[in-house]
Amino acid sequence: MPATPQPAGAVPARAVPAPAATPEDDRWHHLIDAVRESGRYATRSEAESVTRAVLAALGGHVIGDERVDLARALPEEAARVIASQIPVTRHLTAAEFVASLADRTEGATPATARWDVSSVLCVLPGLVGDALVTRVLAQLPPGYALLFGRAELSAV
Repeated sequence: MPATPQPAGAVPARAVPAPAATPEDDRWHHLIDAVRESGRYATRSEAESVTRAVLAALGGHVIGDERVDLARALPEEAARVIASQIPVTRHLTAAEFVASLADRTEGATPATARWDVSSVLCVLPGLVGDALVTRVLAQLPPGYALLFGRAELSAV
C-alpha cells in the first residue's frame, strides 16, 4: 500500500505509548480479578461494576477508625469509593443490605445481589486482613459475617 503523502516539513505521526501501569493500578486490577474469579463474572468490566456497587454500599456502613483503616488497606480506587459515601443514619440488616443493592441494580434479584455482595466481600479478608474484617464486622448488625464468607456463631 503506498504511503500517504505528507506536507513538506511534516513530522511522521508516531504511536503514543500508553502510560505505564503503576503499582496502585496493579492493586486495583488484582482486586477486580479476584472478584471476577470469586463471582465467575464473564468480563473484567462486569466484575468492576459489581465491585464499585458493593463497596459504595458498604462505605456508608463503616465509620470511624475502621473506615479509615479499610480505605488505607484497599487500592486507591476502592478507597475513593468507600470514602466518598455518606455514613448511613441506620444500619441495615444483612438481608436489607442485599435487598437495597438489588433495588439499585438494574435486572438484579435478591439472589443475584447476594451473589454479587459475597463475591466482593469474600475477597476483602485476603486483601485487608482478617483482623480488620473482624473490626468491620463488629460495627455491623449480625448476619454480615456470612457475606464475608465467615461462619457466624451465636450464643445459645
